[in-house]
Amino acid sequence: QARAIADRLAMTSRFHPAMRVEAELYGDAILTPWPERLVKAGALPSIKGVPGLEPRGALWSEIDFGGVKLNVLNTHLGLVPREQRLQAAALTSREWLGACEGPTILTGDFNATSITRPYQALTRKLADAQRVLGNKPTVKTFPSGFPAIRIDHFFISPQVRPTRVHAPFSPLDRMASDHLPLILDFELV
Repeated sequence: QARAIADRLAMTSRFHPAMRVEAELYGDAILTPWPERLVKAGALPSIKGVPGLEPRGALWSEIDFGGVKLNVLNTHLGLVPREQRLQAAALTSREWLGACEGPTILTGDFNATSITRPYQALTRKLADAQRVLGNKPTVKTFPSGFPAIRIDHFFISPQVRPTRVHAPFSPLDRMASDHLPLILDFELV
């Protein structure tokens, strides 16, 4: 699906499948019109022996904006707080964010609001783009039909200056997913 969308948009895509259900693959994707290089794709930790938990992963591409390299990481954390804490710890480790040099954006569905420990762990490493902008009220994306919760985030390094965070709300946007798309406009400094 990521490749089909990228083809329609004349972009390249990276996809990391976290799980398979019959013939379908589910995971994380990064689409870009800019030259990119895969840095890392891998599984995130899970809690063993708990039924119903889905495997989770993360994807890291380095995107070349006219000679400036931007690290873009995309993920989808689990639903259980203990699992989310393990996954946030993995993302902030030297294997993921700790290895990033230069401008960095971490984005995705974190299933975590700003009062949770996983969110707070991530903001010790990167800044929440909406907080940097001082968005009041914050842009919420879930559920798409009546967005009341902010669990999708952009976390940014100091070299990324956010200029706007917004969520389109057209009928198609509300129908395409249970989350609205979240868009970050930014400048590299």
